[in-house]
Amino acid sequence: MTAVGVLVPVYDQAAFLPRALEGLRAQESAEWTALVLDDGSPDPEEVADVVAALDDPRVRLVRWADNRGLGATLNAGLDALDTPLVAYLPADDVWSPDHLAALLGCLAAPDVVLARSGLAEPSDTLYEQLVQVAHRVTGDRWTERATLESDDLARLMWHRLRARGRTADTGRVTCSWTRHPGQRSAALRESRDGGLNVFRSRYRVREPLRFASTDGGDVDEVARYAGFRTRAYPPATGGLSVLVVGELALNPERVLALAERGTRLSGLWTTDGLGDATVGPLPFGHVLDLPRDRWRDAVRELAPDVVWAQLNWRAVPFAHAVRSAFPKLPFVWTFKEAPQRSVVRGEWPLLAELVCGADASLFATEEERDWFALALSDRVDPARLGVLDGDLPKRDWLDAPPTPKLSDADGQPHAVVAGRPSGLNLDWVLALAARGVHTHLYGQVRAPGPKGSWTGWLDAALAAAPGFVHVHPPVGPEDWVRGLSRYDAGWLHRFDSANDGDLRRATWDDLNSPARLPVYLAAGLPLLQQANPGSLVSVERVLRRDGTGLFYRSADDVADVLATELAFRRGAAAALAVREQHTFDAHADRVLELFRSVLGGR
Repeated sequence: MTAVGVLVPVYDQAAFLPRALEGLRAQESAEWTALVLDDGSPDPEEVADVVAALDDPRVRLVRWADNRGLGATLNAGLDALDTPLVAYLPADDVWSPDHLAALLGCLAAPDVVLARSGLAEPSDTLYEQLVQVAHRVTGDRWTERATLESDDLARLMWHRLRARGRTADTGRVTCSWTRHPGQRSAALRESRDGGLNVFRSRYRVREPLRFASTDGGDVDEVARYAGFRTRAYPPATGGLSVLVVGELALNPERVLALAERGTRLSGLWTTDGLGDATVGPLPFGHVLDLPRDRWRDAVRELAPDVVWAQLNWRAVPFAHAVRSAFPKLPFVWTFKEAPQRSVVRGEWPLLAELVCGADASLFATEEERDWFALALSDRVDPARLGVLDGDLPKRDWLDAPPTPKLSDADGQPHAVVAGRPSGLNLDWVLALAARGVHTHLYGQVRAPGPKGSWTGWLDAALAAAPGFVHVHPPVGPEDWVRGLSRYDAGWLHRFDSANDGDLRRATWDDLNSPARLPVYLAAGLPLLQQANPGSLVSVERVLRRDGTGLFYRSADDVADVLATELAFRRGAAAALAVREQHTFDAHADRVLELFRSVLGGR
């Protein structure tokens, strides 16, 4: 019997495959057989050509048309093997000639179930990569996509194997784990510019995901969207046909408010989104996906009544391409953030053309609308510029019972941060703790830049104020009301504005409407917002208008406004009074009226 079977999973990486197979055939140990497992690659002919060119009977190709995921791919390989041992060689990785022999030497000990080598380049993970592992073939199988997609291979398989026996190290570096943007782990991890929706787009996942990244928390789209997927909607035969273009960012299920009004929805998605920039196939269903490989033909065949393009700076180039390809289609552009980012990326000309060429443009705030009117003065008709926050949630999430306040039990103020703690740092959090204010951090993500800045101070804060700094897993919309209503206030972005009332000097923070604003309001929380007297700050204006803001300049101010809130709950009452207006459902009829007016004006 052949000693070891080698599984070579490949998806869209045919260019790497010859290098991997050359390293395999150069092994000092020749007692192997290999299965190249093509998991629905978009370039199957290239993969097949690489394997055929080897003309090696030890290497066999197995493929299927649609991507099933790593777990199902490796399980298919395990089921097809007739060897007692298995090793892994992802198509983009490389073995040194002594790699297989070193692993087999460790597995010669009967109590060893898993052997691992060292990596030429550390992978910066707490789990072993596929390329460095060989193990006994047991009844254990990899976790498949229907149960979980994750970059954590220990969670997907290694933990189960380790329960069966000893792990042995070869003590040698005999393989290379290749770091590049097309890696599966890069698509999964926020620190590598990936995330749930980057993964969905790259692997063209049609179903809702149970997803976990070692940079963040778990997301269960299956449970979250079960009610939406089975819901019946009015026949769309007489409604508008709307093509959504770009990405839907946060709270994507909001578009179903249009389906509830008889609108036929289709989607055409950018391939250059962020992890939290939702793209299709949408996990809640009821939106027809257009094929991105032939999108121009698909748009012609669909002939939508209106193109509704959105949302953030990453979507600008693709939205511009669609607009340029179909200039005669009625076109509405919804933009949230951030024009400054488009300037830095060199894409301001594209964004300017979108705003000027659209039949109507909607911006997150009045200040952002007015900023564009100034920036494009004499190029755009201000009457075609409107306001609609692009991240408004679906109203359905408001229908949940609140939870008793923590402060009712301990008499101390508790404030929550949902998402990145923008503007919070060690000194600030410790100053709050010294004044008896608890800080609760939800869903922190390890990612580049400001989003991951908390990694530099959180451990020190937990050590210095363990009773006042609390860390929680992410909270999804299904738990906003139950999970967040126990607190007394929610933190918005903390920043100093220096525009002195001149909109031309406004920054992203000045123009933005934070996505966490409607989240806190859904739970009936007032918002902690640093006051910036003399400056134009959109969110500050809205909070003062609605009475939902708790304003401060210092940590002492925070303690004072929270003490007043605990005594009278005026901010909470104001939040509950306006939260319906901070849902997309409250504006869906207005959006459809805009679509009809654009269509009628053509």
